Amino acid sequence: MMDSSKFKFDDKGLIPVIAQDYKDGTVLMLAYMNKESLQKTLETKEMWYWSRSRKVLWHKGDTSGHIQKVKELYYDCDADTLLAKIEQVGDVACHTGNRSCFFNRLM
Repeated sequence: MMDSSKFKFDDKGLIPVIAQDYKDGTVLMLAYMNKESLQKTLETKEMWYWSRSRKVLWHKGDTSGHIQKVKELYYDCDADTLLAKIEQVGDVACHTGNRSCFFNRLM
């Protein structure tokens, strides 16, 4: 069992996690984890998140087949954000069908 006390979860018990392609560095998505999804991610080596809208634990790719295999998992200097370097199966991370959730250019 992981000691999650080192991490700074917010007042809702969540911590943001950035999913990044381990091969080319593309930022694929930003999501949130709670202690349970972090534990399941560590145990299975696949990404699990907490859905803030549906209020449920979800295994990335359960419905789409586009799972995320964890290659490396880091936490930042303040222990309040996670960075997951992942292998994106199917090359689609976004629910819109795009590779990355960051496809809307502002500048």
